[in-house]
Amino acid sequence: MLRYLIKKLYIYILTFFFAVTIDWLIPRFMPGDPILVLVSRFSGLPESAKVMYGYLIKAFGLDLPLWKQYLNFWIALFKGDLGISIYMYPKPVLDVIAQAIPYTLVVLLPSILLSWIVGNYIGAVAARHRSLDSRMLPIFYILTSIPYMWLGILLAWALGVVLGIFPIAGAYSFSMRPNWSWQFVVDFLRHWILPFLSLFIVQIGGWAIGMRNLIIYELEANYSRYLEALGASEGLIRRYAFKNAILPQITGLALQLGTIVAGSIATEVVFSYPGMGYMLLQGILNQDYFLVQGVFLFIIIGVLLANFLVDILYMIVDPRIRLGLGGENV
Repeated sequence: MLRYLIKKLYIYILTFFFAVTIDWLIPRFMPGDPILVLVSRFSGLPESAKVMYGYLIKAFGLDLPLWKQYLNFWIALFKGDLGISIYMYPKPVLDVIAQAIPYTLVVLLPSILLSWIVGNYIGAVAARHRSLDSRMLPIFYILTSIPYMWLGILLAWALGVVLGIFPIAGAYSFSMRPNWSWQFVVDFLRHWILPFLSLFIVQIGGWAIGMRNLIIYELEANYSRYLEALGASEGLIRRYAFKNAILPQITGLALQLGTIVAGSIATEVVFSYPGMGYMLLQGILNQDYFLVQGVFLFIIIGVLLANFLVDILYMIVDPRIRLGLGGENV
């Protein structure tokens, strides 16, 4: 098992190197000049703008050959320096990301976990009751096919504009500043409800369909029929089916949690929620090389960590993998 994990770790390190290299290259293939975007703020002072352009090109190291920029990128990365954001100049990218991550986590983490739990439960129940399955399956497909952005707009219109129950923009009221007072917490939760619901409702359908299909497949498998022929109780067969069906769902959950730092661009844009997805979009629109590559760096790390944790979790949950690694026949 240790050799298996070391081999996997070696593969992930190589993957990290190539993925980060691509992450560094992609923004530099974007059309336009990011420094011109920044200098455009001084368009009313043409002479000052010209001097500022020359200064910023050197300050960001964009006057160097590409190979040297690439080398400097890795040196800075190992020092924990992701550069200065062009969009939010002169704020470091790490500070921008540190401010955005909590907003993303507080919306995505509960929506993913709760939708996974509820969706798997509903899907497992539907797979065991045909009458319920025939009524619930169309609802599952409708939910999972709804675009996040469309549902977000619909919820904002119905619950925010028409009924006026929840605010439709921002993470908190613009007249407030973040603090630990009950007034701020309540205001924050009121802004949180709509982004959470737009993600939670759509994700339930996907998890429910996945669990429902997997349960049906496992109940039709040879081992289930064999247990049935031996006179095993229906409850025992279903427990075995559920244990096998939950493994792919655990993988899906881990991979989705790995991309959590990317945020949900559609949802965060609809509600002007200042999370990672919103910052990524702003970085792309403003040609902010450093912010874009910084956000994607966190996505890469998250996905690789999620995959590595899935490998470890599978060895714990699935005895067939442990026996296989130990050289025993399964």
